[in-house]
Amino acid sequence: MMKRVFQILLFVFLVINLTNCRKKTHDILYDSKYKKQIITARNEASMYLRLNYIPGASFAVSIDGKIVYSEGMGLASKDLEVPATRKTKFRIGEISELFTSLIFHMMVEEGILHPDSTVQRYIPGYPPAMFRDTPNKITLNQLVNHSSGIRRERDDEFIWNGENIALQNSYDIFKNDNLDYTPGWFENPSAHNFNLLGAVMEKATGKSFAELLKTYVTDTLQLENTEIDNPFRTVIGRTDFYDLNFVSQIVNATFRDMRFRAPSEGILSNAGDLVKFGNAFLYSGVISDSIKSRMFKKTKLMGDFPPSLANGWFVSMNMKGETYFGKIGEVTGGGAVLLIIPDKKVVAAVTVNLTTSEEIPIFKIIAPFIEEPDETKDKGKNMQP
Repeated sequence: MMKRVFQILLFVFLVINLTNCRKKTHDILYDSKYKKQIITARNEASMYLRLNYIPGASFAVSIDGKIVYSEGMGLASKDLEVPATRKTKFRIGEISELFTSLIFHMMVEEGILHPDSTVQRYIPGYPPAMFRDTPNKITLNQLVNHSSGIRRERDDEFIWNGENIALQNSYDIFKNDNLDYTPGWFENPSAHNFNLLGAVMEKATGKSFAELLKTYVTDTLQLENTEIDNPFRTVIGRTDFYDLNFVSQIVNATFRDMRFRAPSEGILSNAGDLVKFGNAFLYSGVISDSIKSRMFKKTKLMGDFPPSLANGWFVSMNMKGETYFGKIGEVTGGGAVLLIIPDKKVVAAVTVNLTTSEEIPIFKIIAPFIEEPDETKDKGKNMQP
């Protein structure tokens, strides 16, 4: 009888534990020194995913150049029940611009490109840009700072179905359109700026943008999970992409081929690689000091509005006077955010596999890591014998 009871209990134990193993969808790396902060950050991250019906995501936080928390959470594929890991590759949307911007500045430093040169120097057939019947020439510096005057994308231009995959043809859809303003006057963020900049890079080097990304960024900074999204090629570790229908049910996202938009929003990556990328601007010797000093410097505009962007980065200051640099990426089937707070030596990133409709709570996730110490408690401890 006792033997029978023991067998039943053992069976129940194995069933419960094996079931729990199948349900585990977390892949985590952490520094035990920050255990308390990580628990708070994970709760915030988990709640964000649940409240917004996000199938899978990756999170990463670094302090002093070291990743103290990195995790894949949820599912990369709902159909196959594949967990999202720290190596899963997500669509990062406009954060792709930051990679393009770094390539641009590296090529400038090598003398391959000149920021004040016009597009026509590298693409002779590109027509003069017209504003109020006046021809204008657009410089590369204006492209990288979104001040070229090139219009924003139209709704129909978000339907990327693979009919036009060459970056050299990406500017055909807007090259003959009038500018929204004289180049250099205002900021007007548009994917067309960076796609055209990518086409210039290809013309100047005779290499594809994919080759340039690999040579200047992913190989140089050892970003193992960052590459261009190609829907017709097997990409190891790529997540499935999701959207919400009109009754907030999770469905597979509409097919998108973004190869001809790679410089602006067609790159895959994850939180770990994005944090490593951000840390390169704070600590890496691979990126020169001259590039680091230029990267976050806002360009001077001729209009009345102060700039908020610097080479694709959003630059701002909090109420404590601390400067921070960041970028949000929004794209079909994905989303991402990257944040650098130099004064706190903190870099953080999040990537998700659902079309983002709600702002990713990056500041809430990093809050436990940057909280100021309680001076009252500190004084109390000092007063104790």
